[in-house]
Amino acid sequence: MKQEYIISAYTENHIGLLNRITIIFTRRHINIESLTVSESALKGISKFTIVVNASEDVVRKIVGQIEKHVEVLKAFYHTNSEMISQEIALYKVATEALIGSTLIEQLVRKYNARILEVTKDYTVIEKTGHKEETQEFFEELNQIGVLQFIRSGRVSITRSPIEKLSEFLKERDRMLDSAE
Repeated sequence: MKQEYIISAYTENHIGLLNRITIIFTRRHINIESLTVSESALKGISKFTIVVNASEDVVRKIVGQIEKHVEVLKAFYHTNSEMISQEIALYKVATEALIGSTLIEQLVRKYNARILEVTKDYTVIEKTGHKEETQEFFEELNQIGVLQFIRSGRVSITRSPIEKLSEFLKERDRMLDSAE
């Protein structure tokens, strides 16, 4: 059964790795719904957050393929209930619409958004939340007229109090120490 999974891959920061990882999905005809890459809490380690709709068996195989790359320390997959996730969206509207009516101000308050920049020509509004929330805000704002809209990929952390990568690295170090 297909469902949404979040894949977290911890890697060294090497040129071309993003391409090699995305090819794994392309070969299996799996669409990447969201992809973000950033520094992790561990110095020198990057974290890929990849959202896909697939069966657990397919996701497990993809994680195994990702881990075959030398630069990948470890990869994990999670369901949405195991993660805390957010996205950020930016909306540009005409400042004239903001000044001419209280509707935009009401929407900003209703959706707990914030105004980032106001110029004489445009106003930029920021909203963080789940994709459904940022999309709903877009649809309401767009009734007034959105000049530009962009949404980031998902960023996620586990609900578990222990970072799985840290546990993996500790276990790997224990195994290396006992082998010596």
